[in-house]
Amino acid sequence: MYHKASDLWPRGEKPAQAYCGEDQRLMVLAAHGTGALVDDAELKGIAALAAEICQTPMAMVTMVKSERQVFLARLGVADEETPRPTSFCAHAMLGDSAMVVTDATRDPRFSENPLVTGELGIRFYAGQPLISAEGAPLGALCVIDTVPRPEGLSDLQRQTLETLGLAVMRRLASQRQSEERSIEQEAAQQRIQQVLDSFPGIAWSADEGLNFDYFNARWMELTGAPAPKTVAEWSASIHPEDFARSAPAFQDSASRGEPFEDEVRLKQANGEWRWSLSRVVPIETPQGERRWVGTLIDIDREHRQREANDLLANELSHRIKNIFAVISGLIAIRSRGRHEVAEFASELSAAVRSLGTAHDYVRPLEGRSSDCLKGLLGDLLAPYHDGSDRVEIAGDDVAIGARAATPLALIFHELATNSAKYGALSNGKGRVQVTIASSTEEGGRIHVIWSETGSPVEVDQVQDREGFGSRLLRMAIESQLQGHFERRFTDDGMLVEIDFPAVSITG
Repeated sequence: MYHKASDLWPRGEKPAQAYCGEDQRLMVLAAHGTGALVDDAELKGIAALAAEICQTPMAMVTMVKSERQVFLARLGVADEETPRPTSFCAHAMLGDSAMVVTDATRDPRFSENPLVTGELGIRFYAGQPLISAEGAPLGALCVIDTVPRPEGLSDLQRQTLETLGLAVMRRLASQRQSEERSIEQEAAQQRIQQVLDSFPGIAWSADEGLNFDYFNARWMELTGAPAPKTVAEWSASIHPEDFARSAPAFQDSASRGEPFEDEVRLKQANGEWRWSLSRVVPIETPQGERRWVGTLIDIDREHRQREANDLLANELSHRIKNIFAVISGLIAIRSRGRHEVAEFASELSAAVRSLGTAHDYVRPLEGRSSDCLKGLLGDLLAPYHDGSDRVEIAGDDVAIGARAATPLALIFHELATNSAKYGALSNGKGRVQVTIASSTEEGGRIHVIWSETGSPVEVDQVQDREGFGSRLLRMAIESQLQGHFERRFTDDGMLVEIDFPAVSITG
């Protein structure tokens, strides 16, 4: 494969025999894409200079094809091509230097040639062979006169013709490189298109103004509808409820140049609505322009399964909430009229109500949320306050987003429950301290220390009892908050360190 325009056939060498066969020669000629060079300004300039230096009225840059020779540049000649059998250049291109015919009427090869005997009346011809980098003869740079020249070419004219021939080959080589790049780019685009069309979801692109200019084949396969050109035209394929919510949010994100993600129902070719995950990201072109690329992936099964799971979990949560109400009611009934236990019953009812409040944070869909981490911890740990300082929350306060409330509540509710069953809160002497520290390192991180003292723990016993709890902690901390935790047992209790990026709870 030929690659560099600087690669030229060595001077003074005949074409390579392997490329003199017509099939191989024509294949190399076609690779140069010479059709794009007809009347090329650079080649016309070379031909004109050759005619001036050699003092001839005619000059051409010719390419010899299977049945004709084509003039890429010509001076003093009206025709754009001639039949190959009459071509002087077909002979010249096979040499190792310029072929000079001083008087064509006296040369047995050309004396009967129509270009000699006819109107053109060629008498003098000099042609510098044009040979490709691998040695294939392509044509010639020639100068022609209608009068004989017994003296032929001077040394300067011969050297100039040779040098100009090399200039022609550099131009041809440059065009060949361009052709090869075009072929490679077209092949690459075809490969990319094949990949995109085999992608199981829909892929699209749009310009900075959100004018959609590309959709892969999956759009038509899935929707059976014309591809939208603007955001407004998406309304025909997105469920009205989802479009009303998602389209403005997408346009708002696009105005800020930010990625966008949402779940929407996409209308299928059969009229069915199926949930899809829509993701959009901005990209910058080499010219510094912004574009948008997006995908739509079918998640209908996963979405409906998640809804079913959430519904089941919510129903279970409601039942647990009802249990707290039943317990509070039983305490009230059992203590009614028994003044000696009224104070205890009141404290117990308050503790049960606090447990209900803490449980609200871990309920799906309808759970409570808090604006700050200290506030959430205060509600979660309220059931374990007994008027003393057994539970303390210290350190920095951190704002939390609505989505972070549930995983945070799961984490600290699990720690508090375990402490009440096995740890510091299971007796009257233990103490729990929660310390929060925020830092700007690594883009901002939150470090929480849960410290239990005054209650030595049997490690094997806790590990046996907390197998599920540990998995729950790991899932919430590592999967949902992208953080990590470490638990250590001390002679006096237990220490849990939790660390996660601030953005995982503030977004």
